[in-house]
Amino acid sequence: MNTASLLVELFVEELPPKALRQLGDAFADVLFAQLKAQGLAGAAAQSTAYATPRRLAVHVSDVRAQAEDQAVSHKLMPASVGLTADGQATPALLKKLAALGADASAVAGLERVHDGKAEVLHLRATLTGVMLAEGLQKALDEAIARLPIPKLMRYQLEDGWSSVHFVRPAHGLVALHGSEVVPVSALGLAAGRTTHGHRFEAAKDPITLTNADSYARQLHHEGAVIASFAERRAEIARQLAAAAQAVGGGAQAIEDAALLDEVTALVERPNVLTCQFDAEYLAVPQECLILTMKANQKYFPLLDGAGKLTNRFLVVSNIRPDDASAVIEGNERVVRPRLADAKFFFDQDRKKTLASRVPELAKVVYHNQLGTQGERVARVRAIAKAVGSQLFAHLTHANALLQTPEGEIAEDWLLTCIDNAALLAKTDLVTDMVGEFPELQGIMGAYYAVNDGLPDEVAHAIEDHYKPRFAGDSLPRETVGVVVALADKLETLVGMFGTGNPPTGDRDPFALRRHALGVIRMLVEKHLPLSLPELLAHAQPAFESKITDISEPLSSFIYERLSGSLRDQGYGAQEVDAVLSLRPALLAQVAPRLDAVRAFAALPEAQALAAANKRVTNILKKADGVEPRVKPELLVEAAEKDLYGALQTIAPQAGAQFEQGDYTASLKTLAGLRAPVDAFFEHVMVNAEEAELRANRLGLLQQLHDAMNRVADLSRLAA
Repeated sequence: MNTASLLVELFVEELPPKALRQLGDAFADVLFAQLKAQGLAGAAAQSTAYATPRRLAVHVSDVRAQAEDQAVSHKLMPASVGLTADGQATPALLKKLAALGADASAVAGLERVHDGKAEVLHLRATLTGVMLAEGLQKALDEAIARLPIPKLMRYQLEDGWSSVHFVRPAHGLVALHGSEVVPVSALGLAAGRTTHGHRFEAAKDPITLTNADSYARQLHHEGAVIASFAERRAEIARQLAAAAQAVGGGAQAIEDAALLDEVTALVERPNVLTCQFDAEYLAVPQECLILTMKANQKYFPLLDGAGKLTNRFLVVSNIRPDDASAVIEGNERVVRPRLADAKFFFDQDRKKTLASRVPELAKVVYHNQLGTQGERVARVRAIAKAVGSQLFAHLTHANALLQTPEGEIAEDWLLTCIDNAALLAKTDLVTDMVGEFPELQGIMGAYYAVNDGLPDEVAHAIEDHYKPRFAGDSLPRETVGVVVALADKLETLVGMFGTGNPPTGDRDPFALRRHALGVIRMLVEKHLPLSLPELLAHAQPAFESKITDISEPLSSFIYERLSGSLRDQGYGAQEVDAVLSLRPALLAQVAPRLDAVRAFAALPEAQALAAANKRVTNILKKADGVEPRVKPELLVEAAEKDLYGALQTIAPQAGAQFEQGDYTASLKTLAGLRAPVDAFFEHVMVNAEEAELRANRLGLLQQLHDAMNRVADLSRLAA
């Protein structure tokens, strides 16, 4: 079978840079999958995606000119329906055969296959392999239709009458199988073998492609274009590192994968140049300067060896002139007013204290059902005060997250810092800098707090109360920040659930899943001795009559997020279910409980005890209101006496270990109940006819159930 490489390219106007990588991969993946599905791409075929600002392309090796013929079997109908008593074809069968391109002559060759109910007629046929032109047309149409286009454009074709919809106007289509053009069309374009290189630096225009395999090489040498997104990205990274090294002093370009992807999507022939700005602007917080250079100009700021911003930055140009001074000067001239604006905003903002901005929050709408940011701040303060008081009651010198300079925890000082931080946490929302750069909320508040002479703990809390902002983000540094962050997230969760705005499906406009995971991470990773039910109870009164009671649905939502997080960390679904089914109030205890359950599950007694526990649970469900009181004088059978005696010895020991937090030891101690439990179920009739005897035995099982299910519901481990 004749095989050769296939090259398909769509030449278009500049594509949206943030979507380019995804568009290129999707175009290549769908087209390749369609070719394989039609039998046109061989088993050894490989696809290579190409994407530049002005093209989407894919190269596929080992593509056939025609797919191989395939033997197929068409299921027709039951023989009793398709054939008469004397074996002649019925009209229904002839109609079905005609639909498949066969006639009455095929009846003699039909196969009879018994499907377990009746004999069914099958037609064996050979399906002619699809020709490349036909198969590629289908694959190309599918690849274009399934592109994840952010926003479609509608534009007219050259005839002035027809119009098409696509991400950007398309001006060229290449389809080469080896050196032969494949006659396909798309977006009003007929396939050819010519394309275009760099707008300004191509050695030839147009470029006539020799064959499919020469595509990347010809674009590079004749068109001054690096067609591969991955190769272009790697080249930019290499040039950035070399330029930073040339600056010296341990300088490094800031690492930002999203920015690198976006810049890769903006250039076809990258050329990294080093520029600088006036050192006076370094007096502005570096986060402001870095953000304006990255977001507005797509520059790579340079940091020194200590991670501090320098007055140098790197530009990825799309041209390589012999004298780059004009390009450098142009970029330096463009960035200057951006930095000047940042300096102006910073200087103006510092003329007012954060405290003086608090009344302005009453003019900022937070939510139509929950009022303004000013009202929200009042709720956060109330929640933070309650959480801070609860936390202080548990803090000791040994485990304190924050201490005064004198080394002692001062409750008044702690609560004052918490209240100040909660009061001022949102005030930077009404500053000029955050108005221009919303991404700097919290960060600028910390700088302005320091400028106002507030304690570092308050400044840190203002910045940290948004944390964790994303998966893997750091947590607040100190107790003040932890408390305010908890209060802020609890206010959002309780408020949105209380007004009927929980997440639905894929929609989560208020990022409630992220807030819930933030609460979980702080409680777990900071080992906070705070009860989740109590936290939710502290939050609701702050809303007064604005919301309804949502303790149960919100609690379930948080435990569901915790369950998913634990499974992502490698815990088994049974282990997680066993622990979380008890709804442990202290989330910091969940991981130790899971480790204990995993250790228990490895014991030889585990499965027998889990099965027995499941049996006990089912028995007790059918006997509502069982009291765990046992009268020793009513213990008749030796097995129930032995179980009662074992419980008197083992349960207190396991209980003491549980109270000390040694969950693994507690479960291992309970494993000693296997023999008496097995004997009990083998020799004792629980549902005895005598009511008093039955109640006593149910009470014994209730004691057993209570003792065994403090760490986790062991019945969930039963196979």
